[in-house]
Amino acid sequence: MTFVIRAATGGDLQHLYEMAKRTGGGFTNLPPDRAALMAKLERSAEAFARVEETIGDDLFVFVLENTATGEVRGTCQIFSAVGQKWPFYSYRIGALTQHSAELGRTFRADILNLSTDLEGATEVGGLFLHPGERAGGLGMLIARSRYLFIRGHRARFADRTLAELRGVIDEAGGSPFWDGVAGRFFGMNFQDADEFNARHGNQFIADLMPKHPVYIAMLSDHARAVIGIPHPTGRAAMRMLEEEGFAWENYIDIFDGGPTMTARTDQIRSVREAAQDTVAAIDPTLGEHLAGEKRLVAVGRLSEFRCAFGWIAPSGDGIALDPACAALLGVEPGMAVTHVARW
Repeated sequence: MTFVIRAATGGDLQHLYEMAKRTGGGFTNLPPDRAALMAKLERSAEAFARVEETIGDDLFVFVLENTATGEVRGTCQIFSAVGQKWPFYSYRIGALTQHSAELGRTFRADILNLSTDLEGATEVGGLFLHPGERAGGLGMLIARSRYLFIRGHRARFADRTLAELRGVIDEAGGSPFWDGVAGRFFGMNFQDADEFNARHGNQFIADLMPKHPVYIAMLSDHARAVIGIPHPTGRAAMRMLEEEGFAWENYIDIFDGGPTMTARTDQIRSVREAAQDTVAAIDPTLGEHLAGEKRLVAVGRLSEFRCAFGWIAPSGDGIALDPACAALLGVEPGMAVTHVARW
């Protein structure tokens, strides 16, 4: 396999723009806007260059490159702590229970509360894989490489991690949830609000959104039906998050109603189960249809970080690595790598 995860650079702008045009809306972390994408790449370069081992307002952008062709075929992002520049809003689904002695009945109403509970958490997002590459576990490689980066730079990330999944978008590019809730107060359709948020952040939510709870029973059937439901293309991502230990704790996106998954950072499976070992040998007997165990292998710090699939076996006081992975990652005997099982 010739695919490797690496830090994105300014030279990846056109690749990111082409992928952004394929997202189909509702993908605020990857807007089809060159200026917004360039701003992300510049912010990412600053994050990779920052030397302080502390939590900052960092954004790390990564790309999946096919080294055989030089093509970029996927991307992902990590926000070290959301809500640093402007509030990070979510809706939290709660309940209000009331009892009527006269009727002898108890009534329970589900409500949406505008919340900044998740402010300060690390966010993993912006994951996109080219439709032509959605096989061979590349989605897993992109997603899980972020956790190996977090593990290797743990002091830069929060104790809680979240992932927002895109909600249901109809064939016209609209959002039933937006139309039923926020769209009533903003005088703009979902596409316009989504684009504005991608470029400028969601401070306009704080300015215009009513602070009172929203009773779910008062929403349209279409809006209620999509609350906490991921877009069909995000169901596999939701399963991967659940396998990592993320759970849905009744937080949803304020725009499209998609679920926001959360986990304790140190309990994310890839963070918890990853190991660091010294490469004792580069062994040509390891590889596909040969010997060894196929694992995710990562090396390097900050902008030098790289991650790929590799074949590993015990060797002396360390491990042996297959030549193809060693070449992709620039690994030589004596270097330390972080690796985790492929499951």
